[in-house]
Amino acid sequence: MTNNILKQDNIVVHAQAKTKKDAIQEAGNILSERGYVSAEYVVKMHEREELTSTYMGNMLAIPHGTEEAKTEVKESGISILLYDEAIDWDGNDVRLVIGIAGKGNEHLEILSKIAIACSEEENVEKLLQSSSSEDVLNFFSEVNE
Repeated sequence: MTNNILKQDNIVVHAQAKTKKDAIQEAGNILSERGYVSAEYVVKMHEREELTSTYMGNMLAIPHGTEEAKTEVKESGISILLYDEAIDWDGNDVRLVIGIAGKGNEHLEILSKIAIACSEEENVEKLLQSSSSEDVLNFFSEVNE
């Protein structure tokens, strides 16, 4: 994996979305604007969510594109958004949204590392207390290794 998967400017503390759709768009826009994916990938993130929810538990959702969207990924990357207020994600409260784009099968490794880091509720709570993107970057430093 490259060292460019998670950069400080891919992280938004106090993100603004109020709905699931807006949160997916916010996460996808970061990936698109930073050159990880084409704009079409963001459309495919919404399509993926219609197929099956990307809610993972522990206030975490991990939106990503459909299988066909892999051709729209230029480089593996993730975006991380922390919300002060919970977003209704199919009846679940979400305050942590991690957008993922994986080149080839790299997204599986990325997902695995995130799942491990966020499997403990106290880790997610600690992460949600972050006051800066630097704090979040430090928490996820193992994703970059």
